[in-house]
Amino acid sequence: MGNLTATRPPQPWTAPTASDPVTATLRLPGSKSMTARALVLSALAAGPSTLARPLRARDTELMAAGLRAMGAHVSISDDESWLVRPHPLAGPAHVDVGLAGTVMRFVPPVAGLADGQVTFDGDPHARTRPLGPLVGALRSLGVRIDVTGTGSLPLTVLGTGGVTGGEVVIDASVSSQFVSALLLAAPRFDRGVVVRHVGPPVPSAPHLRMTVQMLRAAGAAADDSTPDVWTVEPGPLTGRGWEIEPDLSGAVPFFAAALVTGGEVTLAGWPHSSAQPLEQLRSLLHRMGGEVTLTTAGLTVRGTGVVHGLTADLSDVSELTPVLTALAMLADSPSVFTGVAHIRGHETDRLAALAREFAALGADITEMPDGLEIRPRPLRGGMFGTYHDHRMAHAAAVTGLAVPGIEVDDVGCTSKTMPEFPALWSAMVTGK
Repeated sequence: MGNLTATRPPQPWTAPTASDPVTATLRLPGSKSMTARALVLSALAAGPSTLARPLRARDTELMAAGLRAMGAHVSISDDESWLVRPHPLAGPAHVDVGLAGTVMRFVPPVAGLADGQVTFDGDPHARTRPLGPLVGALRSLGVRIDVTGTGSLPLTVLGTGGVTGGEVVIDASVSSQFVSALLLAAPRFDRGVVVRHVGPPVPSAPHLRMTVQMLRAAGAAADDSTPDVWTVEPGPLTGRGWEIEPDLSGAVPFFAAALVTGGEVTLAGWPHSSAQPLEQLRSLLHRMGGEVTLTTAGLTVRGTGVVHGLTADLSDVSELTPVLTALAMLADSPSVFTGVAHIRGHETDRLAALAREFAALGADITEMPDGLEIRPRPLRGGMFGTYHDHRMAHAAAVTGLAVPGIEVDDVGCTSKTMPEFPALWSAMVTGK
């Protein structure tokens, strides 16, 4: 399927400026979070599974390739439906994680179940993303892992065909993915798993709830009723049909466009019951001046063209920080965002990158240990660095709606989660 980490030239892009309110109905790709979890659960199931309307993007293709390298039959040739047929997992195998946190964290526990050696590596920046707590947890559960001195990539899992499992204590304050990774593979562990978090609060709680919901949907006995404790019993997973929801975090830049321009954007195909953090998003957009409604047509956001600043703890929805920062730049009052220290370990140090790039456009922005303070004032056009981070490109696009001359240094990084982003965005803004 080609080398998904092949070096590609940057794709500079001028963010289009909106001359009129945007009006659009969008059908966006599937949720990256749901697609990744469904792939892992399907590869570990007792029978075949299908994924309806999955996300086809670099991260999910790397996940499919990693599972395939260990022996699972994963067919992704049909954009509308992917097929996974479980097969005994074995090495030797190599897993290219790219820059995907889901791949570098969800697949090593699966590799522990393989019979043989599985190596992991990825893009240069992937080697800086934290893995230490997960490596320590897996070792305490009986998995043999060789790592470099940094405790991150590259690493090698020396699989024995099974994992003992049991109880483990972990500090998951850097990433909820550490917990999700252990839970997803736990039904296949001899003793299942009990994960106890000790440390500052675990961020991105909605993603953990999604993990537990999807485990239960696959037939696992999963319990998250005790705060900071997750239990998964050993037992077979059921092959099933997964209906992948549209990606809510991917829709947020488009919803932001409705607020900035006084327009209306509808995300078609949104389910009435969702595993994604809709209520948190609804509250944030409402406080910033938007109206959010859910009808049979989909999820609709309307704006007035006036954006309000706000003070908010974004720990549950930290992936929204870049786009909300762009909105805050265009607001009528200051904003303070907290609770997101952990996004320093995402695709890039997002807090430092946002502060640096917006300051270069003339913004009054202060970087705090766990967030940002924004005091709106007129911005000027200029080059906006993305640092290979799709959400930085989204922030630049939103800013460009109201600030002429925003040049994105590499819009190609959006292929990580939504390859069609530049075309969809330009069509929405220009009507062409």
